[in-house]
Amino acid sequence: MATFLYRLGRTAFRRRWSVVLLWAAVLVAVGAGAVKAPAATEDGSFMPGIEAQKAFDLMDQRFPGSSADGASARIVFVAPDGQKVTGADHRAAIEKLVDETAGGTQVDSAVSPFQAKAVSKDATTAYATVTYKVKADALTDTSKETLENAIDRARDGGLTVEVGGTALATQPAAGGASEGMGVAIAAVVLLVTFGSLAAAGLPLLTALIGVGISIASVLALGSTFGLSMTTGTLASMLGLAVGIDYALFVVSRYREERAKGHTPQEAAGLAAGTAGSAVVFAGLTVVIALAGLSVVGVPMLTKMGLAAAGAVVIAVLIALTLVPAFLGLWPNAVLSRATRRSGKHADTGEQAETGRQNGGTRWARFVLRRPVPVLLAGVAGLGVLALPATDLQMGMPGDEAKPTSTTERRAYDALADGFGAGFNGPLTIVVDAKGADDPKAAVDTVTKEIGATDGVVSVSAARFNPAGDTAVFSAVPATGPSEQTTKDLVHAIRAERPATESATGATFEVTGSTAMNIDVAQALQDALVPYLAVVVGLAFVLLLVVFRSVLVPVKAALGFLLSVLAALGSVVAVFQWGWGAELLGVEQTGPIMSLMPIFLVGIVFGLAMDYEVFLVARMREAYVHGDRPAQAVVTGFRHSARVVGAAALIMIAVFSGFIGSSESMIKTIGFGLAVAVLFDAFVVRMALVPAVLALLGERAWWLPRRLDKALPRVDVEGEALQSRHGAGTLHGGGDAKEADDREPARA
Repeated sequence: MATFLYRLGRTAFRRRWSVVLLWAAVLVAVGAGAVKAPAATEDGSFMPGIEAQKAFDLMDQRFPGSSADGASARIVFVAPDGQKVTGADHRAAIEKLVDETAGGTQVDSAVSPFQAKAVSKDATTAYATVTYKVKADALTDTSKETLENAIDRARDGGLTVEVGGTALATQPAAGGASEGMGVAIAAVVLLVTFGSLAAAGLPLLTALIGVGISIASVLALGSTFGLSMTTGTLASMLGLAVGIDYALFVVSRYREERAKGHTPQEAAGLAAGTAGSAVVFAGLTVVIALAGLSVVGVPMLTKMGLAAAGAVVIAVLIALTLVPAFLGLWPNAVLSRATRRSGKHADTGEQAETGRQNGGTRWARFVLRRPVPVLLAGVAGLGVLALPATDLQMGMPGDEAKPTSTTERRAYDALADGFGAGFNGPLTIVVDAKGADDPKAAVDTVTKEIGATDGVVSVSAARFNPAGDTAVFSAVPATGPSEQTTKDLVHAIRAERPATESATGATFEVTGSTAMNIDVAQALQDALVPYLAVVVGLAFVLLLVVFRSVLVPVKAALGFLLSVLAALGSVVAVFQWGWGAELLGVEQTGPIMSLMPIFLVGIVFGLAMDYEVFLVARMREAYVHGDRPAQAVVTGFRHSARVVGAAALIMIAVFSGFIGSSESMIKTIGFGLAVAVLFDAFVVRMALVPAVLALLGERAWWLPRRLDKALPRVDVEGEALQSRHGAGTLHGGGDAKEADDREPARA
């Protein structure tokens, strides 16, 4: 592996223009494909197999011409203080709005609140429901403008009019200015780490090229594989993250090899052969984590995971080929300004020894002297932070979690005030009466039984399909959609099904947004442990091969679990319990988004294994080349701690940018990822790893003989390079320039 990558790095350096033009051609080709490709159609099946989805599918079959998950708008009217919506002027304005919206070509139905009896008891609040034949993303601008103009005219008459539903829902916004600040901080960290604009800019440039290729590929293949821009969100986020990291490590190793006196081409080859090997296996662990999302059983997650895995593969290929090619174009520009001014690249004698006394060295020696206190403090601290995770409640936050500045949140609050908390989360009951002798009588019985269930405030009249064998009605709970009582009510209604079916011959299913969120949350919670087992198990095997040790992979997996549980605990404490929520601008606390834990586990596992591989690979390299276990830890920190710390700070800065979003879900994801990287990089990898290795000593690198013979050898440490070029190649000294090298003299 190391020899192959060494040759690849040298070849990319030597044939730099060919490599650059090849990647440019790839970018242009996929960009052209993205421009010409038709728009992707979104898969209507969110999570096949759950009851709520089955009910939606049944509605699509039995009610032709209408989409069960078509767009809708719930228009809420609130009369001024002291007035009622039933007043003549207000009633006329509401009826006019309904008539104007009903004429749209994409409108399925528009029901007046006075016809549907959707007026509160005190007559201060009413709502009209407009349903569409198509999904929200398929609504034309004309349909949206018709609805918006009608609402504006109703407001002119003195009514307060707010809109909920999906038709005019505001799209989640990223961090805006704070996200830009995060990228700016990342650039500053790179500049401080390298002391060179070129060295700081190169990882950003190559990462952006990789993200561009990834996103263009998603768009180009979107119609073929059903990939949407939502699918590309995770790909762009992770592609940028690992793209910067991988290029950062290769450039850092290149500068290190130049400091030992190697020629630019030789240094590029050695950087690819050593740091590049770590990049390959770090990338494989990320790909495993992302591809493992397919075990969850959510088509959208599977597509997002595989698309992001593709972005990681592209980032690895760019780090191994395009980065050395750019180093060939600017071989000296990536060096520090002081090094370029002095013209000296070799550390010798006392200077080399002094250079080793950096912050990483001092910290490693501190931990080696006090491994037990450091280990206990780190585990205890993360354990305390993880405690709130035991109260994790998963759900899909709706309009109640949006800022009060949005019309959706104001509509939600107005409905809750006028009709009760449960009105915002009605349950949709789909009755299949095909097997009943008298379908209408069977539906009436089902409606009465559910209406009599404790916790149900009211039920609507049933609506039959043209064939008369299927009916739909809604049941309004007494409590809000995200409350545990509502979840218990859904389970109670479903528990009545066997008795009802035996009595009437008809069966029913519970769906709607509230039931869908409950089912999705339960399914994802059930999938979390199998997902963890698959990802950690496969990564354990991979790390076993890389480090040729049993205990190092075990330590890596346990450390990851500590950091991810601490991150989940922090998320629960802030976004569910409300601790410090005001500081982050969180206006409404509640259940954690169902997808959040899965996302957190997948992304953080990939980044955690990145830091593990890059940090411990240098320790393993030093140990293989003759260092004692304790000295190997110091050597690893001397060479890698600063770069790993910089990579982690970059990720924290980028993820923290999303905390500034006005959207609760994006804010939660940004906070969770930022604190997870903080805990994993600076507590687990920088403190717990050296403490554990210090306590294990030689046993850390123990591997049974039979297993040692059975495992393939991948040579991450560059042993083949050492035997080929001599010890000086990897540990300073000799000039390994070959006769056919042609080094450029440019700065």
